[in-house]
Amino acid sequence: MLDINPILLLATFVVFVSLIAVLNSWLYNPLFSFMNNRNDDIKRDLDRVGSNDDEINALNAQAEEIVMNAKLEAAALREKVITDAKELADSKLEAKRAELAKEYLEFEQSLYKSKEELTTDLMSQVPVFKEAVKAKFSQI
Repeated sequence: MLDINPILLLATFVVFVSLIAVLNSWLYNPLFSFMNNRNDDIKRDLDRVGSNDDEINALNAQAEEIVMNAKLEAAALREKVITDAKELADSKLEAKRAELAKEYLEFEQSLYKSKEELTTDLMSQVPVFKEAVKAKFSQI
């Protein structure tokens, strides 16, 4: 029924071993070297990323410092502008006060002159009023 043929068994064994040797040299060794190279590349990339984190943190710190300096400069500039605006407003206010004081003085002088003119007019009209009053009393 089943006979074992040693030559056929030996030939199958030789073919099997030669197939493993060929697959090992043509397929498995290149595949393993590719996988090892890939793992090495991944490790190098991870190391670079780790070193990039340090660079990123340094750049972030530098950016925060620049922003902080810009905020300080903006605050100083804002204070300077506010101070200049207050000084300008104060100078305009003082100029307006001086102008109004001058106008008030001129108004007082013109009022005093008008009072003097009215007083002299009334004094010049006093004899006429006296005559009118005498005429009214004489009619009574």
